[in-house]
Amino acid sequence: MITRTVSKNPRTTRGDLVNDLQRAGTKVTKPTISNTLRRQGLKSCSARRVPLLKPVHVQARLKFAREHLDDPDEDWENVIWSDETKIELFGKNSTRRVWRTKNAELHPKNTIPTVKHGGGNIMLWGCFSAKGPGRLIRVKERMNGAMYREILSENLLPSARALKMKRGWVFQHDNDPKHTARATKEWLRKKHFKVLEWPSQSPDLNPIENLWRELKVRVAQRQPQNITALEEICMVEWAKIPATVCENLVKTYRKRLTSVIANKGYKTKY
Repeated sequence: MITRTVSKNPRTTRGDLVNDLQRAGTKVTKPTISNTLRRQGLKSCSARRVPLLKPVHVQARLKFAREHLDDPDEDWENVIWSDETKIELFGKNSTRRVWRTKNAELHPKNTIPTVKHGGGNIMLWGCFSAKGPGRLIRVKERMNGAMYREILSENLLPSARALKMKRGWVFQHDNDPKHTARATKEWLRKKHFKVLEWPSQSPDLNPIENLWRELKVRVAQRQPQNITALEEICMVEWAKIPATVCENLVKTYRKRLTSVIANKGYKTKY
């Protein structure tokens, strides 16, 4: 009954199970419930936060995955992937393990400085392809459609040239309102940029998310002490990401699509 209940509703608490079993005439303790579930291969974990997927999103993700499942690898190699991200100073990305003696946990060498509300952050726009990282720039003001078009105007084509993209390369961005605004679509059309049709609420389908994680780990290891240093270190570390990392993210793209189909359109491990 314990296993069946949590399989049906993973949010069931041990207290709920104790009460259910008591009503059924059986007295069981919380540790016994934990041990029983552990033996079944189930353990208590924090629920992951994922984008809200409505049925329309699930269907769009499935459609995208099925339509592109048989695309050759060369097609994905000819895509420039893009996105924005926020990087915090002393943020939650700054997890480090240290070797220390029993009572030395507060020695400065063994701590990470934190301040309330993360100590400030910077917003970045970046892009990459299978050939390596493209441009990375700091977005200093609240971004609107006009600013987004300016960013593309100044950075997209130079990135494509630097990455030596083949003729007919494709641009990927998500369905943020700034990206899908009529003026932005018109601008992209006038510039003759091909744009990959994208399913909403699908960060797991964009390999740049993995690159952002790579960047944040590298930046945290450098431990910047102020916003200026944070920006400089982001730029340096982004440029140092090996082309092979980018290549491997794109090379395994079909696995992402397979994963979406296997999960019936729901969030994947990527």
